[in-house]
Amino acid sequence: MGWLRRVGLAVGISIVVTLGVTGHIYHGGGWGKLAARVRGMAERPKGARAGGARVRGGAAAVADDEQSRLAAEAAVLKGYLRGHGFNGEYCFLVDMRVPSGRYRFFVYDLRRDSVLLAGLVAHGSGSSIFSETPSFSNTNGSGCTSLGRYRIGYPYNGMFGRSYKLYGLDTTNNEAFRRDVVLHSWKDVPDAETYPYPICNSRGRPLVSPAFLRQLQTMIDRSKKPVLLCIFN
Repeated sequence: MGWLRRVGLAVGISIVVTLGVTGHIYHGGGWGKLAARVRGMAERPKGARAGGARVRGGAAAVADDEQSRLAAEAAVLKGYLRGHGFNGEYCFLVDMRVPSGRYRFFVYDLRRDSVLLAGLVAHGSGSSIFSETPSFSNTNGSGCTSLGRYRIGYPYNGMFGRSYKLYGLDTTNNEAFRRDVVLHSWKDVPDAETYPYPICNSRGRPLVSPAFLRQLQTMIDRSKKPVLLCIFN
């Protein structure tokens, strides 16, 4: 019976390892981290700014076509912000047309129509273990990103550290609170761009790097009015 016990032990170890790896992928997107390590992209390049794009003269360098998309989105939002008691100085814009390996989470200066900060952000994997491109849904349990406007709510310290509740303001994301879609950081989200390689996925939450969240935290916590987050495509 000794051989049978050895077989049982080997099977048990395999199950534990498999569950551990699966859990890591589910919660943080281990595929993205693995790909980064294999291709030598995990470490921040020398001279890169921790937490997001380098800021020069009070604005982050953004390509002209991206600046145009952000300006158009901000123009639509400005009236809404004034009429609903939001911070009118800056908001957060996430452009899901941008690949995940490029900066696509932008802190936008509404008065100067410029980008103050930019960082990486993960999208939901949907029904897949990993998805390089985002799919969108407002359905509970879908694992997808939801498009639309969000009010950034109260902070709390959860299993992922500092986190912010999100309240969906549109029919495309009004299940966000019930879905437990929150803004928080994850250690597997890099500070620097990894394009053409993607970063990790989430289960529908906008995950950013710990350093970038600290920068966002400063802006959220010092604001006397709620800050708007808009995820668009």
